[in-house]
Amino acid sequence: MPPIFQWAYVRPRFQRLLSNLNLTEDQLADGQTKIKGVAGTLSRAYWNTSDGMANTVLIGSWAKHTWVRPPRDIDCHFVLPIEVYHRFEQRQGNRQSQLLQEVRAVLAATYPLTDISGDRHVVVIRFSTYTVEVAPAFHRQGGGYLVCDTTGTGRYKHVDPAAELTALSSEDSRYNGNVRKLSRMLKQWQRVCNVPIKSFHIEAAVKGALATVSYGGSDEFWFDWLVRDTFGHLLNCKNGTFSMPGTGELIAVGDAWVSRAESAYARAVRACEFERANDDYLAGAEWQKIFGTEIPIKAG
Repeated sequence: MPPIFQWAYVRPRFQRLLSNLNLTEDQLADGQTKIKGVAGTLSRAYWNTSDGMANTVLIGSWAKHTWVRPPRDIDCHFVLPIEVYHRFEQRQGNRQSQLLQEVRAVLAATYPLTDISGDRHVVVIRFSTYTVEVAPAFHRQGGGYLVCDTTGTGRYKHVDPAAELTALSSEDSRYNGNVRKLSRMLKQWQRVCNVPIKSFHIEAAVKGALATVSYGGSDEFWFDWLVRDTFGHLLNCKNGTFSMPGTGELIAVGDAWVSRAESAYARAVRACEFERANDDYLAGAEWQKIFGTEIPIKAG
């Protein structure tokens, strides 16, 4: 018997998508093993202890629980003793680059067959299942951390991952968990459509979009409109800026992603029309152009 109300397939379709984006227990365990191994290696070298997580601060999707399946990078800060900072301050040249190379050498001794390199802020360890990116960090007086920026002659950059997490969690609670849900979904779009946009740009756009509508805290029944409205808000952010919580650093949003966001918005508009008419297949076909096969083409 056909459905007797409109938008019959929206809730089950988006609930399925979110479920399909969850990491499996094996993927979570594998990621935890990788980061503990890296952190343990650095802790033995710099702190003379094997309790690596005592000096490790998860950041990015693993801290914010905005990961998507299949898993991508694991990002973290590894906090070094202040003596290491003073030791490198006695050197000449790009001290931050030299620090990354020392951390790289420590890790290479434990993982001699793994591709390990320094990349501006981080040391990148490319395991077969995960890439772990470690940013050597120092506690900063006044809060947050100092991390390396090897650009030019090198400098230290102020970051505050705790403030970022607090700001995201606060907005997520305000909107009934939808900041994390929509951020994960747009990260899936980022991957499927090869969109040149950063994850923290996506999170900022989601928070901004939810504040513009009256149904920002509604459940998955409204997610067709929320996805559409988030893409619309993102397009309004073209070449704008937003400030990072805790540091106030202004981040440029840029416009390299605009053509893909315009396509996604147009497809979301069409999908919303099909969802309203309960055209299950055509709605699903449009959503799959945005999110790939992780969103069902038929939800009913």
